[in-house]
Amino acid sequence: MPPAATVIVPTLGGAERLPRLFAALEQQEGTTYECVVVLDGQVDDSAAVVQSWSGRIPVRSVAFPENRGRSAALNAGRAAAQGRVLIRCDDDLAPAPSFVAAHVAHHDRPEPVGVVGMCPEVFPDNAYVRAYGQTNDDLVRESSYALAPDQAWRRWSANVSVTDETWDRVGPYDDAFRVYGWEDIDWGYRLHLLGIPVLVPRDLEAPHHNPATSATERAERAYHSGASRRVFEAKHGSDALGADRLAMDSPWNVAVRATGGVLRSDGAVRLLGRGVDGLLPRVSPSVGHKLVALLVEGSGVAATR
Repeated sequence: MPPAATVIVPTLGGAERLPRLFAALEQQEGTTYECVVVLDGQVDDSAAVVQSWSGRIPVRSVAFPENRGRSAALNAGRAAAQGRVLIRCDDDLAPAPSFVAAHVAHHDRPEPVGVVGMCPEVFPDNAYVRAYGQTNDDLVRESSYALAPDQAWRRWSANVSVTDETWDRVGPYDDAFRVYGWEDIDWGYRLHLLGIPVLVPRDLEAPHHNPATSATERAERAYHSGASRRVFEAKHGSDALGADRLAMDSPWNVAVRATGGVLRSDGAVRLLGRGVDGLLPRVSPSVGHKLVALLVEGSGVAATR
């Protein structure tokens, strides 16, 4: 008899991260599941880690000989899946014992839905986290719980689920998204175009153990994400994301656009990021928050240009 769910885990160089996830999956209660780990290129001993856990949890792997990107990895996981509920779970999460059963329960309804679980960041204690990281993470998470079901597709990411029937209606993840991210937002938007609502329940939180821990790292992620946003807009049109709030001429938006105008490469983003990181221990958290926010939003603007 097939399991109720398949947990699909895309990974690249995850040998150190996977044991934490597997230990969490070993504690799952309330339903049957399998875990399919897709090794997106052989760069470490992740395959051996999967094999060593295969006697403790129902896990197996699909291996790519070279890196093909997260979209290809997710699609390969779906092709290998036997469960009805398909749960994407990134390799740096540590879900609760109710994780799989809760995902399955949210699909026990007559109409199809997409389901998003939020991923609270697990931070160290440093100046960046105190000024920006923790506050921003709390804000994003709480605002996500307030989103309407026809807007929550914007949060499609590392901890999500649909049934196999819904996956096949939407189709595979688009491997045009190779730079950084947005393959998930693209998939969530395509789910939305089918009229399928997306839920963001509070009982699916899974702590995330690989957050950005400096202004430099957070800005670099924003820069690469901005480049992928261009792929999304070329595919769906700029109106798909709604009005661009940065287009309005408030003092803050003018400052963000000006910052984006001088950040003409990822090297420039790193250089300014290191400057901000150097300032954070010397300024108040409120000033530090504005400095990081300006850097991050400006980096995103720079990449979209």
